[in-house]
Amino acid sequence: MASEESSLRALESLMTEFFHSCTTNERKREIEELLNNFAQQMGAWRHCLYFLSNTRNEYVMMYSLTVFENLVNKMWLGVASQDKMEIRSCLPKLLLAQHKAMPFFIRNKLCKVIVDIGRQDWPMFYHDFFTNTLQLIQSPTMASLGLVLLKTTSEELACPREDLSVARKDELRKLLLEQVPTVLGLLTGILETIWDKHSVTAATPPPSPTSGESELLGSLLQGTHYSKLLSQPIPALDDDSQQLCSLALECLAHLFSWIPLSTSITPSLLASIFHFARFGCDLRVKPKTPPSIYSSCSSNGEHAPPANGGGRPGHQMGGSGQVDRSRLGVLAMTCINELVSKNCVPLDFEEYLLRMFQQTFFLLQRLTRENNAHTVKSRLQELDESYVEKFTDFLRLFVSVHLRRIESNAQFPVVEFLALLFKYTFNQPTHEGYFACLDIWSIFLDYLTTKIKSRLADRDGVLNRYKDALVLLLREVLNRIQFRYNQAQLEELDDETLDDDQQTEWQRYLRQSLEVVVKVMELLPSHAFATLFPVLQEDLDVYLGLQQFIVTSGTSRRLNITAENDCRRLHCALRDLSSLLQAVGRLAGYFIGDVFAARFNDALAVVERLVEVTCYGSQISLYDLETAVPSVLKPDLIDVHAQSLAALQAYSHWLAQFYSEVQRQNQSRFISLVTSTMDATAPLITAKVPEKLLLSACHLMVSMATTVRPVFLITLPAVQNIFNLITESQTRRLPQEAHMLVCRALSNMLLLPWSNLPESEQQWQTRSSSHASLLAALTRHYRLLRGTANQPPHRLGLEDTKAVLHQTLPVLRDIVDSISGESTKSRQICYQSLQESVQVSLGLFPVFIQQPDVTDEMLSFFLTLFQGLRVQMGVPFTGQIIHTFLSMFTREQLAASILQEGSAGCRVVEKFLKILQVVVQEPGQAFKPFLPSIIALCMEQVYPIVAERSSPDVKAEMFELLYQVLHHNWRYFFKTSVLASVQRGSAEEAMENEAQFSAAMQAFGQSFLQPDIHIFKQNLSYLESLNSKHKLYHRKLFRTSMLFHFINVLLQVLLHKSHDLLQEEIALAVYNMASVDFDAFYSAFMPEFLNGCQGVDANQRAVLGRNFKLERDLPSFTQSVHRLVNDLRYYRLCNSSLPTGTVKL
Repeated sequence: MASEESSLRALESLMTEFFHSCTTNERKREIEELLNNFAQQMGAWRHCLYFLSNTRNEYVMMYSLTVFENLVNKMWLGVASQDKMEIRSCLPKLLLAQHKAMPFFIRNKLCKVIVDIGRQDWPMFYHDFFTNTLQLIQSPTMASLGLVLLKTTSEELACPREDLSVARKDELRKLLLEQVPTVLGLLTGILETIWDKHSVTAATPPPSPTSGESELLGSLLQGTHYSKLLSQPIPALDDDSQQLCSLALECLAHLFSWIPLSTSITPSLLASIFHFARFGCDLRVKPKTPPSIYSSCSSNGEHAPPANGGGRPGHQMGGSGQVDRSRLGVLAMTCINELVSKNCVPLDFEEYLLRMFQQTFFLLQRLTRENNAHTVKSRLQELDESYVEKFTDFLRLFVSVHLRRIESNAQFPVVEFLALLFKYTFNQPTHEGYFACLDIWSIFLDYLTTKIKSRLADRDGVLNRYKDALVLLLREVLNRIQFRYNQAQLEELDDETLDDDQQTEWQRYLRQSLEVVVKVMELLPSHAFATLFPVLQEDLDVYLGLQQFIVTSGTSRRLNITAENDCRRLHCALRDLSSLLQAVGRLAGYFIGDVFAARFNDALAVVERLVEVTCYGSQISLYDLETAVPSVLKPDLIDVHAQSLAALQAYSHWLAQFYSEVQRQNQSRFISLVTSTMDATAPLITAKVPEKLLLSACHLMVSMATTVRPVFLITLPAVQNIFNLITESQTRRLPQEAHMLVCRALSNMLLLPWSNLPESEQQWQTRSSSHASLLAALTRHYRLLRGTANQPPHRLGLEDTKAVLHQTLPVLRDIVDSISGESTKSRQICYQSLQESVQVSLGLFPVFIQQPDVTDEMLSFFLTLFQGLRVQMGVPFTGQIIHTFLSMFTREQLAASILQEGSAGCRVVEKFLKILQVVVQEPGQAFKPFLPSIIALCMEQVYPIVAERSSPDVKAEMFELLYQVLHHNWRYFFKTSVLASVQRGSAEEAMENEAQFSAAMQAFGQSFLQPDIHIFKQNLSYLESLNSKHKLYHRKLFRTSMLFHFINVLLQVLLHKSHDLLQEEIALAVYNMASVDFDAFYSAFMPEFLNGCQGVDANQRAVLGRNFKLERDLPSFTQSVHRLVNDLRYYRLCNSSLPTGTVKL
């Protein structure tokens, strides 16, 4: 005894020293090693039992419990059965004797160790494990301890980690499910008893509902029973009762996360949970001061006792009590949400579900009730934020998972529910809460749209039922995005900081609101338009009236609105106009297609108004005005002008349809719209205009040229002016992006075929010469570089040359890109105009091979050419380009480029491989002669450099090139067709270039041993694709010499859990490989695989083999694979924890 006493004192001093701030890391390592060695000894647990019983030192207690935890989870198989019995007896006794004196985290850890023993031994060797817990729950003084054990049991046994065999996991789940009705009955009893006990003492009379409310209550709850129950005042609970209820609700929440819905979840249990859910919505006072540290909750809802062991002073109740009360509400809502999140609802549970929804909407009504003391918003503001979040989660789950079930039920008033949801949404105290509610409306609108599309005959009936709700929703959402109705809230939104989606808080707010507007528009197009257009008109009138306030003095022009109030009103009107223009732009899709004629007048009114606004903005150039508050009003004016152009651009598809309708009729209205649009756009295309506005104008011009394509566009004076601006070299260049857009628009005007006109009327000849002169002007400086192709660039001229390259090639690339999917004639003309520039580029390439940033730009250009114009370039020239590239990219050049990780060098090699991908995909024989050198480049030059590098740079493109080589050139390796090989049997399968094929497969196999999950996923999908398209796994070479290697590698990956995210994909690939020859898989591969498995004995191998059922269907096979992996890992874990020399029977 004395030695144990001295050991304890030594351990206490070691622990205190370890956690002391002055202890060095070196000394900490020494102590750690000492403690680890002590823990590894057989019998160390006896000392730990003594330590636990005789110390108050928390560090020592935690260490002792960790020793037990390690013993139970990693060494239990090797512990003598007598010792196990002793441990199973002593630890629960210790818990019962000392749980009140222990700190809560020590008590929880001890509970977990006891549950871990149950996980291993119940019911065979520890038959009273669960009954002990149930008895504790039923004992008034021990109930909270029993609930902690119960929750830990649910966590550890229902969803155990992988340190159990699959058979044991299944057994535990079955045992627990048998106990569920008893457990739920006990938990119901606790909640009901506490509620009833405290309800009797509540003296406050129930609130008298107003007449409107009682009507709604009647329809929601069908009878007085529930309304009477739920209208009772909430009882005041003492601390112990609150703690017990918290634990009971936490247990329920975890149980509901895994038990199936069934009649074990009784109406009385649901009613009890709903009683406690009211604690969240009846909170009157939000604590002004944080609760005392002693009332802070642990993870399981227990309170840490005060250090001095004394009771809490009564005056603290006002703060901490309120918080704990609302916490009960949060926990109850968590239970409800666990139930509602289950999509699989048995028939006998549907009635319970309806009852749950009726009770929750009673709560929703309480949340949205107004009275003299509180508005709805102020009520929600005073509630616990977590409670409101949980309630919103509930509403989202109800609408997304169950609305389709409940909607048709006469006992559930959906329209009244929507009215409550409306009040709840538009009184949210936070922006996040409002966004979450808008998401719920979006889900509801999607549901409605789908329902209407599937029931076209009943369309009007469905719509009429919800029309009033939709109308209200539209109006309110529109009001919420306008400063005139919602200025205080909108000004709180940040419009500068970008989030992960590259949008500001204001942009997110506007986008989510407009999503809802657009969805309502889809359901009620005429009504939505009638609501939106007049509001837009009002703000437009303000904007169009600004002209009268412009004062010109000398060269400056000023907006003569200076009073602070007027400036603020103007700012709000302009912000609203900008938002409404975006809304009108989003509606453009609802005026085209089949409804074009029916909605023509509305659309024409919008487009005419937008054209008027854009012309007005450009004529009086509002962006150029001096204003009283330049930091606010100037950006507003620029934004409105840019948004009006963007909204007009959204109607380009409508204009295109208008054009095709009036093609052979009077086009004057259409011509006038297009002419005015270009008159509004042209003055903005200059470097002096703010970039936001300039880019909007350029995008509009691109849409006119690409989507609308009027014949007369290029002849308009406004367009001619832009043409001259771009082709005259002395004018100041536009910013690069704007310059590219304008060049794309001008090129498309000349290259794209005009719609609805025969080939003979396309005027290709004049358009071709115009295009040639356009490109000649754009490449004037670039073509002059031809002379430098044969001499190395001097430092001085190098920067100038680079600048010309970087300015010209992106523009040419963009022009080619925009016509790559067009008719042959367009691409032909494009290539003719580009021919000289392409020759120059090829000549310059060798000169700049050491300059990765230039090579990158050039290869991007060539890649675009190969993708869009390879047919026009012709085989001889294309061959010359590939030959040049292959000769330039020597092994040394590739190595130098690739080894600059993440640099321009890597990008150059990736672009080069992409070009080769395009080449090997080309059908026909033209490029087949290059295949050997392309494969050699891949396997002999690129692969050795990237194979051992962990960086994914270049790898993804190289493997894609290998895949494209195999997929598009299968007959380069396998001469016979699939049909022929089936007819003649596999014995005669002719194969060529076998060494290259084997090398490619080996590279794929090697990639599965690398840690990079993206490469792994990509390459696994390539193999599966080659199998589905070319029967790769069935090919004789693969089947006889590679198949088992691949299966082995994939199973090892599953065993090592290195690519766990791809479990399903790996199991599917193993199945597809095994299914080539199941007999060989079961009779040859499995025994060989199991014999090669380290860390398991012969008996365990036999069990693993027996458990892998000889099934041939995918679900059963996949289950067997996962079982094999789980059990093999489990056996290794058990065996590694046995003491050396243990005899296994």
